[in-house]
Amino acid sequence: MSINMNPFIVSGKIPAAYFCDREEEARQLLMSLTNQLNVVLTSARRMGKTSLVDFVFDKPELAENYITITIDILHTTTFREFIYAFGTAVFKKVASRSAKMRRLFALTLKSLSASFGYDPIQNTPTFDIKLGDITQPDYTVEEIFAFLEQADKRCLVVIDEFQQITKYPEKNVEAILRSHIQRMQNANFVFAGSQRRLMEEMFFSSHRPFYQSSKSVRLEPIPPDVYAAFVLHHFHQAGKDIEPEAIQKVYDTFKGVTLYLQRIMKDAFAITPKGETCTLEAVAQLSEAFVMENDTRIREQLAYITESQKELLYAIYEERQVSSITSAAFTKKHRLKSPSATQSAALRLLEDDLITRKEKVYSLSDPLLELWMDRRTM
Repeated sequence: MSINMNPFIVSGKIPAAYFCDREEEARQLLMSLTNQLNVVLTSARRMGKTSLVDFVFDKPELAENYITITIDILHTTTFREFIYAFGTAVFKKVASRSAKMRRLFALTLKSLSASFGYDPIQNTPTFDIKLGDITQPDYTVEEIFAFLEQADKRCLVVIDEFQQITKYPEKNVEAILRSHIQRMQNANFVFAGSQRRLMEEMFFSSHRPFYQSSKSVRLEPIPPDVYAAFVLHHFHQAGKDIEPEAIQKVYDTFKGVTLYLQRIMKDAFAITPKGETCTLEAVAQLSEAFVMENDTRIREQLAYITESQKELLYAIYEERQVSSITSAAFTKKHRLKSPSATQSAALRLLEDDLITRKEKVYSLSDPLLELWMDRRTM
């Protein structure tokens, strides 16, 4: 039984046939990694960083010659949690390759040796470490890096949402990781992050440990004409059609954010019968439904910010873009408490990725949030 594939994929790995553009970014990433350079990969959220990395890692040049490891640390809040995620990923992708590598892993991670499990059938150790077993974080992370140096193939390690390490209570995490990474001869790293302000401070400020340590690759929205051609191609290939104005409307509504474009086009493709055309009206209805689908999530997100943060969020929303959030005019117009309170609120909203700052101009980070607020103020 054959399955009709919806070409607009919003989760998991994207087959090459359904991957849209990113040719230049993929070329830069592939060239950097095959030339033993570390890379800092930044973009707004939902632009497709993870999909790009997966796409490049599937290239024969990498898939056949390297061990690829991906660690998402967005959920981590301490250095110990980072080490647990790091160690687990290294065990699964490197140590599990053979009994020899598993034994080497256990021998190298001496700080955890008493906590390893054992598989009597395979006669090898198993990695069933608990977070509480990591009692000497500095030693354990050093041992994980030492094991990577002994891997039987060169390793490529992606640390997703890398800016999270700046939020750990431990104050020297950047310096510790930098000291190990700069000595690595058998691995290269991709530091991916969506909070661009934090990532730029980490990698482009001269007083930070990771300053000028990596090649920068930045994802911007896919050009509208390129995305429109991609959409039309897949609709036509399935014997369907879509109005060009409908594609442009979705692109403008969601400001080129890849995940949102793909989601609306996925729904549009699904509701359009073969031989028929998806209209501007149809995608407008799908966009409205998508906003309402996220209503509860957005309400819950806003429930965790303070009143002063909400006041600033709505003030920036009303202006759409603003450069002088601490000016007397802005403070008076939006009846904010004070410039200092505004500055404090802005820092929290930036950390929570509710607002973004680009070239000293503030705006909402998420076009979906902006659409939701549009409907709240109607």
